Amino acid sequence: MGEPQDSEVAEPQPLVQSAPPEAPAAPRAARTGTGVLATLLALAALILAGFATWRIVTLERGQGDAASALREDVNRRMQDAERTADQRKRELDSMRARLADADTVNKGVREELLALGERSRHLEDAVANLAEQRLTGRDALALNEAEFLLQMAAERLDLFHDAGAALAAYQLADSALAAAEDPVFAGVRQTIGAERQALEASRPLDTNATLGALERVRDNLSKLPPKKSASTAAATPSRLEALLQQFVRISSDDTQDRRDIELTRTLAAIDLRAAEAALLARDPSAYTGAIARARTSIAGAFDGDAQPVRDDLAELDRLGSAPLAPAVPELGSALRELRNLRATRALTQPRQPPPPQAGAGT
Repeated sequence: MGEPQDSEVAEPQPLVQSAPPEAPAAPRAARTGTGVLATLLALAALILAGFATWRIVTLERGQGDAASALREDVNRRMQDAERTADQRKRELDSMRARLADADTVNKGVREELLALGERSRHLEDAVANLAEQRLTGRDALALNEAEFLLQMAAERLDLFHDAGAALAAYQLADSALAAAEDPVFAGVRQTIGAERQALEASRPLDTNATLGALERVRDNLSKLPPKKSASTAAATPSRLEALLQQFVRISSDDTQDRRDIELTRTLAAIDLRAAEAALLARDPSAYTGAIARARTSIAGAFDGDAQPVRDDLAELDRLGSAPLAPAVPELGSALRELRNLRATRALTQPRQPPPPQAGAGT
């Protein structure tokens, strides 16, 4: 109660001093600065609150978009998984259908294999039955042909000494036996091969080639130069002969020499013709004698230093030294072996019943 009295007594002092009226301005300025600061702080807080709100809204919106995208991705993957599952299901159904078809086909193939095995057994039985009667009509025809050719070759060689024709017949017989299905005749083919080698070794001169060589020598007779006479052998005359030849000319008549040369040509041609005839007749002695006479005529009448004469003499020597008809081998082993095998096979074959006659049933 005492403190208000003191304040009332102290109030008249501002009337005496001039400074006291300015004292309330300081608190008012302080209050103004404090309000501005509070306003700024409130504004900053409001801005921070707005920024925080915007940030929160932005984060929530981003999280929502991410969640939406994630949900869409998950949904899309689920749809893809569903489509894949449906496709796998269809493929599984198709595979099951294929397996069912394969089982059906396997059953059919198994049945066909069983039927094929049955047919194979029947076929084996039929082949076994045919193996017992392998000597069919075709084989019989081939064996008849081979036997005929072997017999013809032996007769040709014995009668005409024609080893070339016999060799050709043996080749045909071997081909005929090769067409036969029975392997038992392989030994006959080996015997035929051995006799063919013997015929090759004893093959005589080739008739056509020898005739051609004799004809060439005969045609060359007209072109062979004769031997030089003693009068023409002297190439250079003496001085006395040269002096006498100025006043006297001596000539010799060589008509007789020309006649002798032509006669020699004719005789040599006749001998070559005789050699050709002996070659065709297969007469070795006549052939060798004709060749020797022709060679003697050519060597005695024609110039031995000339190349055509030497060639013809060498050709005649070759033809005369070659054997016209060498020793022929003895044939017939293959023919006998073939006949023995055919007789043996005929005994082992079952006798076929005779075909029924047309009038047997009446």
